[in-house]
Amino acid sequence: MKLPLAMVISVCVVSLNSSHARPQGATRVAHPAASPHDSHAIKITRNGSQKIIVGPPEHFTGSVHIQPLFDVNDPSRSVGASVTFDPGARTVWHVHPLGQTLIVTEGVGWIQQWSCPIQEIRKGDVVWIPAETKHWHGAAATTSMTHIAITEELNGEAVEWLEKVSDEEYRKR
Repeated sequence: MKLPLAMVISVCVVSLNSSHARPQGATRVAHPAASPHDSHAIKITRNGSQKIIVGPPEHFTGSVHIQPLFDVNDPSRSVGASVTFDPGARTVWHVHPLGQTLIVTEGVGWIQQWSCPIQEIRKGDVVWIPAETKHWHGAAATTSMTHIAITEELNGEAVEWLEKVSDEEYRKR
């Protein structure tokens, strides 16, 4: 997702006589009028500047809201979003070509790897899902859950969506 120019703030810093300065002989001066499109400019996306979207029913069961946090910034391949699941809401089964990290920021949720038991995840937990691991995640039955999802894209794709998690599978807690 490309950010509108008004949503991106470019920050340029010139470091002189600093212990973190470049090695002797190396010179680089940041220009104070650097463009936000400069690959060496720091970009700040202001809280609330990204449109929150409703999780589409082909990828989620129940009420889910997705707030994009950041998109791919070359040469990085990572994308991030804050995802809020109402009680009982969940993803469909899916895989990520390069894996995914979830950071639970609020509430209580569940995650399940294919052919394994459901596990509870809580605020403060960090979950690593290896590449190509079939899984689902979402809120517990009676509690909402929010997590930050960080995923790397491979050839422009971060996820392969599969079949829905049935109510019977979800209730196997």
